[in-house]
Amino acid sequence: MMSQREPLLNPVAVSDLRPTQITVGMREVALKRQMIRSQSARKTGTFLGSHMIPVVLGPKKRNYVTDHHHLARALLEEGVRDVLVTVISDLSGLDKDAFFVVLDNRGWMHPFDENGKRQPYDAIPKTMAELVDDPYRSMAGELRRQGGFAKDTTPFSEFLWADFLRRRITPGAVAKNFDKAMKEALRVSKGKDADYLPGWCGPTSD
Repeated sequence: MMSQREPLLNPVAVSDLRPTQITVGMREVALKRQMIRSQSARKTGTFLGSHMIPVVLGPKKRNYVTDHHHLARALLEEGVRDVLVTVISDLSGLDKDAFFVVLDNRGWMHPFDENGKRQPYDAIPKTMAELVDDPYRSMAGELRRQGGFAKDTTPFSEFLWADFLRRRITPGAVAKNFDKAMKEALRVSKGKDADYLPGWCGPTSD
């Protein structure tokens, strides 16, 4: 098995990429789409060359994405056909059941739905096009951009923040006025209740 990331020189079709999560924040996807549209094809190519999508090879040599799901979904919606990937592990010799157990135990999947509830492995979509919108994941992405928390290497850290916000801000408030809900999100992100979360940057006594 590979222990280091080994970039594949041959592009992979975006439509063939397999998710390892159930949801994305569609506002986040929209921002990625705007970025792609606003720049030249050459600049997009350069960007993609430096933001290769990490994957684990699974049964039948399928490429399972472990990060950058929003980018992959945006590329799919913008009609970009191929993308370079970085193989972080080759688990193609495992059967499907064993494969998902390994992904789960290594923190390479997030089988939680748009309500923050854990689901069986077979609930994970087979394509990027089938990913479901979780507005709280969009809030978490916006919260990080506004300085609510720092970027962190913890796997799926934005989903932990999304779940935190889900328990404190009602879906109705998010749907009615996203910007107003974000002000509340920024406020609660600095509180002591959030200090267990990755990237927390609330006030300290130092």
